[in-house]
Amino acid sequence: MIWTKTKRVLRSGFVSFWRNGVVSAASVLVMVVTLTVIGSLIMASAYLNSSLEAVKNQVDISVSFKNNAAEKDILSLKNTLATLAEVKNIQYISSAQELADFKERHKDNSLLIQSLDEVGNPFGARLNISARDPAQYDSIARFLDPAQDSDSSFNRDIIDQVTYKKDIVDRLISIISTSKKVGFVVSMLLIFMSILVTFNTVSLAIYSSREEISVMKLVGASNNYISGPFMVEGVIAGSVSAFFAIALLYPLALWIKSTTLGVYGGINMVAYYLDNFVQIFFVLLGAGIILGVISSLLAARRYLK
Repeated sequence: MIWTKTKRVLRSGFVSFWRNGVVSAASVLVMVVTLTVIGSLIMASAYLNSSLEAVKNQVDISVSFKNNAAEKDILSLKNTLATLAEVKNIQYISSAQELADFKERHKDNSLLIQSLDEVGNPFGARLNISARDPAQYDSIARFLDPAQDSDSSFNRDIIDQVTYKKDIVDRLISIISTSKKVGFVVSMLLIFMSILVTFNTVSLAIYSSREEISVMKLVGASNNYISGPFMVEGVIAGSVSAFFAIALLYPLALWIKSTTLGVYGGINMVAYYLDNFVQIFFVLLGAGIILGVISSLLAARRYLK
């Protein structure tokens, strides 16, 4: 009995969806736009996060020391920094290594190399410090500030200069945060529009079938049985929209790839799309079905009282 009712509901839903072709197409169109935007946000988030990680890996605090700084004092500072929870990694570069690296970078400039040989090594040793989180660079820089006297386990006077590029990460984090907020607002607006359009579509279908529904209620049909076909319509609309949306994301990935070619830190969006095709599709499919079911459920509850 239950299986018979289920088959009737499914068949009625499919027939009603195709019979009301124009209104169903309108519902699908709005859902396609909504799901495409959701998919675009997923891909954009992956791209921006990849760029952020690439920049994070290139940003560190560079601590340059005075030429007369003793190596034991520098290593004492290195050991003290290593105990800080904010510090992820520390690289020590000696004065001699700094000179060798400089000569290697300017090996084609014979005049500069000759000048260095005459004046000796002008470089001091250096520490490159990587933080666990970009937000922690400020606290590390303040810890190294010669004006601080909170820790006397090392001599801050040996520090010549402390430099870092945290402003780059801050700007990128700000861009990502703003993009996510804008994307969330746009998605919510489109989701509301999708629910509204599908709601009106189902309402129109219910109104068109009002005489048939009245007869069904007179013979004892429950509201769940009557609203079942409209729920099926919502599921069909959401599923069809997901297929269209996932197809539209591929040319979008191609466009992003060509537009961002050569941009530092960006990932290959076509490769990302293909590698994560199944996950993205099921996210869009689930979102489409949920939108369709919610819209149909709201309309059915309102008009079948």
